[in-house]
Amino acid sequence: MKTSLLPQWVVFTALLTLFTSSQAAEKGHHSEVLDHLVAIQASLAEDSIEHVAHHATAVAEAAHRVEGLPHEAAEQAQAVAKATDLKAAREAFKKLSATFVAHLKAHPGHGDTYRTAYCSMAKAGWIQKGDEIANPYYGSSMLRCGSFED
Repeated sequence: MKTSLLPQWVVFTALLTLFTSSQAAEKGHHSEVLDHLVAIQASLAEDSIEHVAHHATAVAEAAHRVEGLPHEAAEQAQAVAKATDLKAAREAFKKLSATFVAHLKAHPGHGDTYRTAYCSMAKAGWIQKGDEIANPYYGSSMLRCGSFED
């Protein structure tokens, strides 16, 4: 009895397609979350908490539902969302940023879009877009304090 390899090839191709599309979806979800994180960073760098709660809540929800994201980020993002003033938001953002800086370093592939930065004065890092430092911990008082790590 002769068996055909075609069905095995079809199954293999289907599985490969499913795997690569799920990887692309995961990367897309990670980019979406990183965009929310960068929006928080940008608001804090502008000395504002106006949209911080919205973006932090989106990060928290994603940390619960998106496979591969750090689960501790959900609680950390909730703390950022609950901050009622700039000082509290910046302090809570330090932990959330540390989690995602470590995550980004462990999962490279976003380096063209997202950059990690560190401020020795704040003793904290963050993720941002662009080529010019925008410090979320000091805002306008020391906006350019820090350096890129990548």
